[in-house]
Amino acid sequence: MFGRRRKKRDQETKRAAEEQSRPQPSQGAAGAVSFGNEVEPERPTHRPVKEEDRYRATGPWDSEEDAPDSKRMDLGSMLLPMEQGTEIQVNVAQDRQGKQKIIGVTLVRGKTALQVQPFAAPKSSGLWDEMREELRGQVTQQGGKVEDHDGTFGPELQAVIPIKGKKTEDGRQLGQRVRFIGVDGPRWVLRGVIRGEGASKPEVMSEIEQIFADIVVVRGDQPAPPSELLPITVPKQIQEQMAAAAQQRAAQQAAQRGNAGSSPNGSASGPPTGGATNT
Repeated sequence: MFGRRRKKRDQETKRAAEEQSRPQPSQGAAGAVSFGNEVEPERPTHRPVKEEDRYRATGPWDSEEDAPDSKRMDLGSMLLPMEQGTEIQVNVAQDRQGKQKIIGVTLVRGKTALQVQPFAAPKSSGLWDEMREELRGQVTQQGGKVEDHDGTFGPELQAVIPIKGKKTEDGRQLGQRVRFIGVDGPRWVLRGVIRGEGASKPEVMSEIEQIFADIVVVRGDQPAPPSELLPITVPKQIQEQMAAAAQQRAAQQAAQRGNAGSSPNGSASGPPTGGATNT
């Protein structure tokens, strides 16, 4: 009998020890019950951290990242910094149907121009590497010179591109210095083309690079094949300015064609160069 009591007491002691070893429930937020042995689930991440992300530790930014506060213009797939002294131009070209299509945006500051274009990219990095090789081929095909350079945003190309119709008095071809910069982001690539002093003067390079770094790319959830230009939209006010500028160019071209008939040499000046509209 004593043996059965001792056995029962030993069993109760064992159960008590097991009860004490179990985690006790605690009240969580909003009265929810949680246990100490529960593993807190990992917060879903928007994207994997890639090796190339180190090149944009201080920008350009993705729309889901905490970008520094700045006044920016909403152009759909990009939020462009609006700094005093910087002029924003919308670059347009005609498609096969003859309609105008926005192909990029150029930010002009002093004697430096930075054209930016956002492209769709796969989740894995490497599209900027492919783009550089394509640009290298285009420059050399035009008779220019290009070399690799390790810049602020990682690998870039520095080139000298021949200026069509421009030669020195002794017949040497004149060229323009250009920098091709770019970064791989989360499912996007932001490419920049720098011309003017920002491509040749070190004291100006950092200033235009900061503008590039302040850009925020809005990739969106829409599917798009790699290397496709992300849609760039402009506010209604700028659209009206673009339309007015297009009408002005058409009127100028018509006037030049009319003057060609009364010109002493019978030739007309060419149409204004460039496809940009000032904002």
